[in-house]
Amino acid sequence: MTASLTMRAAATSRTVTAFQRPFDWDGASCIHLAHEHAINMGHQPPALPMFRSRQGALRGLVKTGHRTLESLMDSLFERIAPARMLVGDVAMLPGEDRRLKALVIFDGHLSVAGWHEAHPDQLVWIKAMQTDLIAAWRF
Repeated sequence: MTASLTMRAAATSRTVTAFQRPFDWDGASCIHLAHEHAINMGHQPPALPMFRSRQGALRGLVKTGHRTLESLMDSLFERIAPARMLVGDVAMLPGEDRRLKALVIFDGHLSVAGWHEAHPDQLVWIKAMQTDLIAAWRF
């Protein structure tokens, strides 16, 4: 059963608060963000492999048996249409790498939390149109 909107909003707030720091492949990437958020939302995701670079993240991804982050997310969570997202759901935006797109958390009001090249020093709320989103998953 899906958690109440109040519980989903509280979990989202905990995750976003915990990640108010600069992007860093070693503990503060969108992969780490989504993993921690899954835990805050009551899921038990598999442990993350340690990685400190994009190449390390790609090697870790291959070890999961998936070639793309999107495929890994599909194996763990229910894919939904971006228009059906609730606060706390996770979406994917285009990223620098075709295999590692950017994971972001939806706020329920047309914004997503993630790192943005214009504000690399902290996690920010980004206005995102549903057409910008590549995929979304129920968390």
